[in-house]
Amino acid sequence: MLIRNATLPDGRERDVLIEGETIAAVGEDLPMPDSADERFVDASGKRLLPGMIDAHVHFREPGFSHKETWETGSRSAAAGGVTCVVDQPNTDPPTIDGAAFDEKESRASEGSLVDFGINGGVTEQWVPSALLQRPMFALGEVFLADSTGEMGIDVELFASAVKTAARQDAVVTVHAEDATEFEPGAKERDDADAWSAYRTARAEAAAVRAAAEVGDRFDAHLHVAHTSTPEGIDVAKDHGMTCEVTPHHMFLSRRDLSDLDTFGRMNPPLRRERLRSKVWERVVDGTVDIVATDHAPHTREEKDASIWDAPSGVPGVETALPLLLEAARNDEISYERVRDLTAANVAEVFDLPTKGRIAEGMDADLVLVDPEDSREIRGEDLHSKCEWTPFEGKRGVFPELTLVRGEVVYERFGPESAIEAAEQGETADERFGDAVGVNVRAIERSAESDTAATDTDGGPDSSAGGTGGDGGGPTQG
Repeated sequence: MLIRNATLPDGRERDVLIEGETIAAVGEDLPMPDSADERFVDASGKRLLPGMIDAHVHFREPGFSHKETWETGSRSAAAGGVTCVVDQPNTDPPTIDGAAFDEKESRASEGSLVDFGINGGVTEQWVPSALLQRPMFALGEVFLADSTGEMGIDVELFASAVKTAARQDAVVTVHAEDATEFEPGAKERDDADAWSAYRTARAEAAAVRAAAEVGDRFDAHLHVAHTSTPEGIDVAKDHGMTCEVTPHHMFLSRRDLSDLDTFGRMNPPLRRERLRSKVWERVVDGTVDIVATDHAPHTREEKDASIWDAPSGVPGVETALPLLLEAARNDEISYERVRDLTAANVAEVFDLPTKGRIAEGMDADLVLVDPEDSREIRGEDLHSKCEWTPFEGKRGVFPELTLVRGEVVYERFGPESAIEAAEQGETADERFGDAVGVNVRAIERSAESDTAATDTDGGPDSSAGGTGGDGGGPTQG
């Protein structure tokens, strides 16, 4: 495939040649491939970005397939320009041992349109030796307060897990809320804002400080999931930790709860508008490392309950990049910053050397968008199984084309291409590709194994396990 005249995030106009799974060349006036069946894409006036790597999703399978599956979740990801996702461990069974990991990896391999990573979880029953022998993306999210799945742990177990992970150079993703800082008086209320009043902003900063002390003790790489307050972000950065922010904590605040009601309940909860704006400032100025969605779908029936009974979590994997691109279209953030938050920085934090950038030799994980094609976000148009969104009525710039290692996994037809599609028998205005997703850590291990077999007389070193990676993900259930 040759993509011609695309505008890159830094503003340069370039051609991009794709051969197989990788980017073969990036330059000007690149020649057309010799093969007659090679596809040509005229990207004049359009933006080409590296696919988003969403380091925090809850695709719910196994155990909760009525909420989401690897097929539906990855279709939603592909339609939103996400080319790699990292699934969190609070499924059923929880991903805390070898058997649970193998089951989830098998389901993902069969159903995912996009590449994926699988995080290992920590509970009293976890089996670290089994998890660390498998191609695990990262450890976490480790819950320092209960959320969906009831996987909250105490400080002693947290310290033990961090020590174990540090020995393997595995990143530990932390859900940072200190339950001793919750406000019990808020439980006397039943309005939509009661959840935010209960799980206080100070609870986040307190938990980040406590996690930092443990991380410093073992010289571990801790990554703080879904930071929702400026203080939480600042504490993380002061202690050398990486952190992520979700779209709902960037674009929504407690003033939206009158409209969202219990559909706006998540962990950590929405904050006051003053705090939200300061979080956004840190996203724009480079303080925040990455954006991750904490995609946590629940059915409408489940969310339509009291504020104390509704499950925590909102969907977001399909709308994260479109919301950021809309902000870039309105000059609220640069396209380069969007690239870094969603791709380049994520690849660096989580050690994915072939992803996150548009350059020769990199994986051809690409997203093509028309920056002027701003659309209203409507839950009925999205592809998550839950069929609703907390961003109803907001605007986003959605992909026209999404590639995962050179394979077209999503394509949306414009007026002209829709005519061509109709001539080819297509009846819809969009098309999805096959389930081509692979475990990104398994690829790394395969490459290491091949190298070992080539460079030594014997076979691969059986002790060369480890995770090599990171993860990242919030709590929503």
